[in-house]
Amino acid sequence: MHEGVPAYLKELLIAQYGGETAEKIAEGYAAQRAVTLRANPLKTNAQAVCEALAAQGIETEPVSWYADAMIVKNAREDALTALEMYARGEIYLQSLSSMIPPLLLGAKPGENVLDMAAAPGGKTTQIAAMTGNQAMITACEMNKIRADRLKYNVARQGATRVTVMNIDSRNMDDLFSFDRILLDAPCSGSGTVQLGNARSKGQFSKEFLARTTKQQAALLEKALRLLRPGCEMIYSTCSVLAKENEDIVTRVLRKANAEVVPLELAAFASVPQLPVSIPGTLCVCPDALHEGFFVAKIRRKK
Repeated sequence: MHEGVPAYLKELLIAQYGGETAEKIAEGYAAQRAVTLRANPLKTNAQAVCEALAAQGIETEPVSWYADAMIVKNAREDALTALEMYARGEIYLQSLSSMIPPLLLGAKPGENVLDMAAAPGGKTTQIAAMTGNQAMITACEMNKIRADRLKYNVARQGATRVTVMNIDSRNMDDLFSFDRILLDAPCSGSGTVQLGNARSKGQFSKEFLARTTKQQAALLEKALRLLRPGCEMIYSTCSVLAKENEDIVTRVLRKANAEVVPLELAAFASVPQLPVSIPGTLCVCPDALHEGFFVAKIRRKK
């Protein structure tokens, strides 16, 4: 396996996936990940963004499963963040994998939507854009600095019906209720590791995973209390470890009046996928275009 993969992560990957698939994941860690972004339809459209980028000599490639998303072919993040269209909120730099949970959430205009761990705001503003600013979105972030950054991004993206709460969503009053909930839970980051990038090492130890999985389970339990009966939510992480994914879903649903809803994944045939132990869920394999990501849809029974 590639040098630089943390020893405990390597152990977990081999135990879960076997040597061949673990090596494939490690190759994804070693690849230089492409820069990807989405056009913000609250302010512009994908064609206008492509044309404006082309005028700057920046080449893009479309993404088959999301008309607003594009892959940047010949520029890195700093070139894009220096553009006026970035400052105006016409584009948002976001990994392709992290665009999938809001798409699968399927929020609709008029619905009350909760984003339980929302900073820095990519998924929150994506939901706002997809609903044409016609959904009422509550976005929670427990860290004050990250909550301020979330507010800034929400304002810059023109997401006018978002209420930012500087709160640990586990502490929300159970009197709240929502039609849709996105829980992109804090995790180890085992899907986002980039070897050679000091900022994306993740955190891997038995102690850290024990704390994180306890938090993930508590957040999912809370989400199911806040979700209206008959309504659906997304549980996602940027991890490829079953300990943070299927195991959490299985453990919480064993005690909850809820069920997994199989995802409609035909549109995502081009996305590299890892085996999952719960049919109808998705685990993206990291590669040069994608971060590792897990997604499950859950419905609270009536």
